[in-house]
This record gives sequence, structure tokens and C-alpha cells, in this order.
Amino acid sequence: MEWTTERRYRRYEDWTQEERKEIQEKMAQSPWHVSYHIEPKEGLLNDPNGFSYFDGKWIVFYQNFPFGAAHGLKSWVQLESDDLVHFTETGVKILPDTPLDSHGAYSGSAMQFGDNLFLFYTGNVRDENWIRHPYQIGALVDKDGKIEKIDKILIDQPTDATDHFRDPQIFNFKGQYYAIVGGQDLEKKGFIRLYKAVDNDYTNWQEVGNLDFNNDRTAYMMECPNLVFVGEQPVLLYCPQGLDKKVLDYDNIYPNMYKIGASFDPENARMVDVSELHNLDYGFEAYATQAFNAPDGRALAVSWLGLPDVSYPSDRFDHQGTFSLVKELTIKDGKLYQYPVAAIKELRASKEEFSNRSETKNTYELELNLEANSQSEIVLLADKDGKALSINFDLVNGQVTVDRSQAGEQYAQEFGTTRSCSVTNQATTVNIFIDNSVFEIFINKGEKVFSGRVFPHADQNGIFIKSGNPTGTYYELEYGRKTN
Repeated sequence: MEWTTERRYRRYEDWTQEERKEIQEKMAQSPWHVSYHIEPKEGLLNDPNGFSYFDGKWIVFYQNFPFGAAHGLKSWVQLESDDLVHFTETGVKILPDTPLDSHGAYSGSAMQFGDNLFLFYTGNVRDENWIRHPYQIGALVDKDGKIEKIDKILIDQPTDATDHFRDPQIFNFKGQYYAIVGGQDLEKKGFIRLYKAVDNDYTNWQEVGNLDFNNDRTAYMMECPNLVFVGEQPVLLYCPQGLDKKVLDYDNIYPNMYKIGASFDPENARMVDVSELHNLDYGFEAYATQAFNAPDGRALAVSWLGLPDVSYPSDRFDHQGTFSLVKELTIKDGKLYQYPVAAIKELRASKEEFSNRSETKNTYELELNLEANSQSEIVLLADKDGKALSINFDLVNGQVTVDRSQAGEQYAQEFGTTRSCSVTNQATTVNIFIDNSVFEIFINKGEKVFSGRVFPHADQNGIFIKSGNPTGTYYELEYGRKTN
């Protein structure tokens, strides 16, 4: 069925129980559901939202269109966790049901204030002429899950911005609350604007100015900006749509990037001594990454493993999108590292020496060791003819290459079927997580990361060492396992 604008923005209450049951039945037939990653209960999952700590629980929402694998009238669906690995839906949802978010609850962030969790998000509104009006608005969720929306615009569309102005992220810097919002100016160039909470009142925001992070002004929109702190160092994560590839080459339709600063000067809206621009993830899918500083100071992040304007094989089963594993961000020798939180080890159900396997459950972790001056290739999600996801480790020439051209049903081929990154020729560790239709690869505990989707055929579940002599451990992972 064609996804017309009318169908995408049909009111939630107009969908019948029979229609929703049909969607759920179609989803149940999909061969590509994940085990230990987050996926939608219904329809499409995209941006992680409201990542926070509240009332003794880790909270994250996913942006959701529950009526199929399409970007339509969006809501938020809440998940909670006590270990950042096992997540449970709570039933709390931010629905597009007021005049300030009538055409979608778009992306945003969260912060605990007193006994409430404050949700700061973009209300997408279209008028009778289908002109968009983006409002930065808020809601409060209490400890019982009751939602109260704040009945006023907290940050309105600036006069020097187009209607592309969204994704507020609230953060605390030295006891003062700030927020950044991504936007597009009247010259169709992307910017990030900094705001300050007057008297730390989350309903009263004062503009400070455009964030100075050495913006190259080639992107036409800055989506999903996040400013987190590793120690005293600010790390800006953002998605510069339309970034000139002469600034930094990338293959995905839209990139997810980062810069590190030496310090943050909020009075002048400035990151001091900003690093060069870097790819956050070298894989095929990692977008709209949301990060926040936990109460213990750690910088935690989670990404949408999907991309806007891309169709996926699972679409025909009415579902699309997963989250990455939750990762902790650290800085070593000026480089940003990202690696799954320690509790991921609780999923390890069995431990065996890494070797060829003709068949697996496609839910496992590999922990590999590569010697300096070595060259090796392993293939995962492999059939008996060797068609598989290929990972080539060429330490001699300093390059790792991931090739999914033989891994299951193909899609988005116009953006290429291989991804590569440079590595140092030295003894190297590699942790690879496979979850049926997801792979995440962490080199040297997160110095470089590849994330992506694959949609394997039913007989693609083997592991083979094609060349070289990588050694290590195979762990079968079971989501139901929990040590506490």
C-alpha cells in the first residue's frame, strides 16, 4: 500500500484494532528480529530520545511510527533499564495529541528535576497550507508514569532560521542548565544554537548565540546535536546533513560526526581549541546518536541503526530500525573511544575458542586478537558457499574493510557495499557483536567502530576464517541472562 501523506499523518485514533493486529501479525513473520538490541514493538523505530537517569532507572525513548515501516506521525515510546542492557517498555508514550505537537513528537532530550522527568522535544506542527512550525516544547513525567505536557512554547522558531529547527538537548554544565538546538539559517546553512535556562528554570530559556565549534558551513542542516563532557572536555556529536565530502569523506546518505574541545566557554557559546571533524562510526548505519552525562559523570551514548530516506528489506514486514548497544564514551590520546557498557558481558552464556562454525544462532560476540604485521579475513553470517559478511583486517597496510555485498538481501547499494577505516599496524583487539540482522564491530575497545544492518538468508549462519590466523573467543549471547 502506498504511503501517501494522508496515510502517514492519519490520526492514531483512526487506526482500527484490526489494522494494528494485521501489522503485528506481519511483523511476527519477519525473519530478521533482533535478540539483545532494542527494536520497535510496532512499525518504525528511529531516533533515541530522552536518554536519562530517573527515579533509580535508566530511561530512553524511541521515536515511533507504529503503523508500518514509514516516517509518519511520530510519538515517543519509553523504555527503562537497571543495567543499560536489558530494557523494558513501560507503557509511557508521548503522543502527538496537542496543538503544539499535532504532526509529530520529534526528537529531544530529558533531565530529572525534583520528582519529575522533564522531556524537552520538538513539536512538529503543520498549518492548513502544510507549512511547518517547529516548536521546542516540554512535558513532565512523574514517578507513576503520568504525563503532563507544558502548555506553552519554550523556544520558538528564530527569525533567522527556516522551519528546520529541532532536536533540543538539555545538559548541565557546572550547575547551570543549557540546551542546544539544531537548525538551518536563511542562507540554507546548518547551525547549532545555545540557550541558557534563566534561574535554572526549564520553562524559561534565553538565547546565548550560535555555538562556535569551527562550523565549516557546508552542511545544510545540523540534526541531533549533543554536547557531553568527558572529564572537562566537551564532545559535540551531531549529524551535518549535506556536509561537503571535501571536508570529510563519508559514504552514508547522511553522516554522524563529532568534534572534541579542550574546554567549554558557555558565556561566549564557544568550544575552545576544537579538534578536527571525525566520523563517529565507519559502518553503514549509525545516526541520530544521543548522549548524556550520567549522575556518576560517565558519558553514555546510543545510536539509531538506520538512516533517513533509506528503505530496508524488513519494510515488507512492517518494521524498521534498531538501536545500537549503549556505549560509554572516553577520550584517550585525543581520540574518542566508544565501547559497550560493562553489563553487556552478562549476556555471555557460553565460552569457546574461536574457530570455524558451520552453524550458529547468529546471536554471539567474538573477542579476537590480531598480531602486528598480520593480514586476515573472517566471514560471518556465511552460507555453505561462503556468501557472507566479510571483514578484512590488513594491519600491514593499516586498513580494516567490511563488505556486506554477499550478506543476505541487498539494499541501499547506491551508497556502496563496503566501508573501511585506517588502523595502526600493531597488536589489535576486535570485539564483534552479531544479533541476527545487526553487527557492531569495536576495534581496540572502541578506537574505531563499524555498525550496520544485514538481512541474512535463512542458511547464512556460519563463521569461517578465510585467511590469516586470528585467535580469540566465541561467546553465545542470551538476552534472558542476568546476574542480579
